Amino acid sequence: MKTIRIQVPAIPENIRMIESFIDNSKDKFHLDDDIYGNIMIAVTEAVNNAIKHGSHNDSSKNVSISLSLDDSMIKFRIEDEGEGFNYHNLPDPTAPENLEKPGGRGIFLMKHLSDEVDFKEGGRVVELSFYMNA
Repeated sequence: MKTIRIQVPAIPENIRMIESFIDNSKDKFHLDDDIYGNIMIAVTEAVNNAIKHGSHNDSSKNVSISLSLDDSMIKFRIEDEGEGFNYHNLPDPTAPENLEKPGGRGIFLMKHLSDEVDFKEGGRVVELSFYMNA
């Protein structure tokens, strides 16, 4: 299994570095456009949450992203240095009472775009997995 890891200070400007990381992965691992689009949205959303909610835009904290690849799956692990959150009790952004609320769409998007979403370490880590077409 191949693994690549990067770490960036937890500031919103670093989302661009994550996008470049994903672009490089697309070229290196020959990802097709469908999976690439899903990865780009889901992973940048996860990193954005880690920066904004996990690390509170604190540049002294880091967000790390690792990518592992085997024959059938590409997995991104996003980890922040925050306190975590209760991922068991998330409001449904599609429920009528939540349609006007600004938050809650990121995790919803991740769950719809990824084949598997796994929260670990009290919500400080999210793993997004995407099945590769053989």
